[in-house]
Amino acid sequence: MTDEPQTPAAREFRRGLRDITPLSVGVAVYGLAFGLLAAGQGMGAPLTGLMGALVFAGSAQIVAVERLASGAGALLAVVAGLALNLRLLLMTAALRGEFGGRPLWQVMLGTHLTSDENWVLMHATRNGGGRAGYWYLVGGGTSLIAVWVASTALGAGFARSLPDLAARGMDFAFTAAFILLLTSLWQGRQSLPPWAISATIAAGCAVLLPLDPSWGLIAGAMAGAGVAGMRRHG
Repeated sequence: MTDEPQTPAAREFRRGLRDITPLSVGVAVYGLAFGLLAAGQGMGAPLTGLMGALVFAGSAQIVAVERLASGAGALLAVVAGLALNLRLLLMTAALRGEFGGRPLWQVMLGTHLTSDENWVLMHATRNGGGRAGYWYLVGGGTSLIAVWVASTALGAGFARSLPDLAARGMDFAFTAAFILLLTSLWQGRQSLPPWAISATIAAGCAVLLPLDPSWGLIAGAMAGAGVAGMRRHG
């Protein structure tokens, strides 16, 4: 009995699943850390896993939960998370060639599964002469979201057996986990201008304006995304 031959789309999907594996291991580490931190804010394993499946954005989830922990309110937490993900608008806009002519469900699936890791890997594979298109992106994203949901839920469930982080002076872990996520987004000198603009505006708003720091984060994220967009298309 012989296996049925795979279609080009299936082969590309499997390559995406395979090639993303080293990055998925790193995502699992972030996921466990986020699960522990989310549990510290009263989120159980099912809710944490559901949040990961629906949002699928580690940095935005960390910021949103941190804002909830600071008492900023649910609306501001959601807005802060969305602002941090403005870069995804630019990333998915750059995928119009991959999304063009596809049915709506494929466009929505590809958009939801697009992350920094599989987006960068797709372009790196192309630059190296490999074949990497829509299904390669989806294959990588499928691996990442599965690992993210599982690891965040596992971390939240495991947190029940651990002492309270804040009581142990470990509440700095939110900041540490977020810094780890940021380092994975750094792409060299070309990242410096939007990062510098974003950090300067966010810090200036937080220090100089009588507003919740979340508004500074939102303003900085929008400014940084704008600078990145102008540089990309300039």
